[in-house]
Amino acid sequence: MANEDKKDFNAMLRDGKDMPKFQTITDEMSIKKYGGDRMYFAPPIDYDRVMKRIPFGKVITVGKIREYFAVKSGADFTEPITAGVFVSIAAWASHQRSEDKTPYWRTLKANGELNEKYPGGIEAQKIMLEAEGHTIIRRGRKNLRYYVGDYEDFLFELD
Repeated sequence: MANEDKKDFNAMLRDGKDMPKFQTITDEMSIKKYGGDRMYFAPPIDYDRVMKRIPFGKVITVGKIREYFAVKSGADFTEPITAGVFVSIAAWASHQRSEDKTPYWRTLKANGELNEKYPGGIEAQKIMLEAEGHTIIRRGRKNLRYYVGDYEDFLFELD
């Protein structure tokens, strides 16, 4: 995202954008990739609510949140692009608030990867996760990426 200091992310978080909603997809490649044609769109505030549930020392991935919403709504899958955008909105909204913080740093990308789009970028997320006892691993030579080591052992199970 750009110009974060000029945006009201809490207003974005509360803007439901006519969600939740379902969409039936017809693209055969997408149906095969996602395992069905019934796609669910969760509103931004729902991502924030789930992210607030992740306790100290635990983590979750955006993919696990999407799976949770799909099962809960009866859909085949949850739309992936808006999911990533809404997780970032929740992070920036929390960053702009002085109270009612969301522990967004505990929400990881696929395979336990840290999210460069969070406030303060990778370095800030790394510091917060290490403060909770996680080991951060750097991978790559030119295109460096950072991951929570053994993140699967720390996954929070949504019910």
